[in-house]
Amino acid sequence: MNLLRLKDVIKCTGLARSTIYKFMDQGAFPKPAPLGARAVAWVEDEVQEWVFARIEERDLENDTLS
Repeated sequence: MNLLRLKDVIKCTGLARSTIYKFMDQGAFPKPAPLGARAVAWVEDEVQEWVFARIEERDLENDTLS
């Protein structure tokens, strides 16, 4: 299992920091795991699953438009 720090999540998703936290508040993005008093990290597989779900949504929308 790999853990991603915020800069890696931003790089992987293309989202801004504020958007990631907004989506987390809405329950629409994986929550990070606490690493210490002031450090958190996201599980890489969970972030990748979120990205793949966005791609699947896009593909389903394209299929219904055709």
